[in-house]
Amino acid sequence: MLHSRNKHQERYDMEALMKVSPELKPFVFINQYGSQTIDFANPAAVKLLNKAILKAFYKIEYWDIPLHYLCPPIPGRADYLHYTADLLAECNNGQIPRGKDIRIFDVGVGANCVYPIIGHAEYGWRFVGSEVDKTAMKSAQNIVITNSNLKNNVDVRLQNRPDQILEGIIRTQELFDLVICNPPFHASAEEASASSIRKQQNLTGKKVQNASLNFGGQSRELWCEGGELKFIWQMIQESKVFAKNCLWFSSLVSKKDNLKSLYKALDKTDVTNYRIIEMSHGQKISRILVWTYFSEEERKAWAKARFVNK
Repeated sequence: MLHSRNKHQERYDMEALMKVSPELKPFVFINQYGSQTIDFANPAAVKLLNKAILKAFYKIEYWDIPLHYLCPPIPGRADYLHYTADLLAECNNGQIPRGKDIRIFDVGVGANCVYPIIGHAEYGWRFVGSEVDKTAMKSAQNIVITNSNLKNNVDVRLQNRPDQILEGIIRTQELFDLVICNPPFHASAEEASASSIRKQQNLTGKKVQNASLNFGGQSRELWCEGGELKFIWQMIQESKVFAKNCLWFSSLVSKKDNLKSLYKALDKTDVTNYRIIEMSHGQKISRILVWTYFSEEERKAWAKARFVNK
């Protein structure tokens, strides 16, 4: 079940989506249940569906990504932001902080720039997004500069040190209310390929020999040495440097088995609070790991200073 504020509770209204984005029409068909849908194993169809959703729900006039780059499912990305908005509200008398003074740091913003698009549309937040891939960075920047509602509200930065996550990109005096991250899940190209094959077989009901990514994804988007466990572990270590720069750090965790090791890593730091926020998308359970170095009183003081009248 999606978050109560998520705009994507119901089945997609394909008629409405085709109206705002006519190029989607050739990919829409009637399935065996009499409903309009697309072939989710077709990368072109998925890309055009996302384009239509972003235009219809988030007022994005221009959106495009380079061939083979990650084309994420919008409802799940929106859920992450809605749940972390609730997290920020905890120290603000239950009120979600809104407006341009609220700053979010997106680790690996991607060519799609989806988190800043949704976060700014829903809450008026400003974003800084990091990216190690120059092509992805340029794509995200192009989305920003060609949509007037994103201009001056999203800053996309190149991380010149691919071996670093937060260091070398967050500036010494910068303050962020939230850090978000969708880490590369897999530990190798082979593991990512096998996962993609399984996904496509589930979508088509047919045996698949080669991976054809319906949601795309370059190597740095899908896998890294050590997988998400090593990536988030490193992010925890680097977060100590910015303990007082960022109110809350967070990351998606795909594999439940990784939590035990991540909890151990957090126990060895000076964090004052950490927990898991679970999200449910149909039968799939995903989770957000969140942590902070601020005490409860310090979090309230932060909110009083930064969230007032937002």
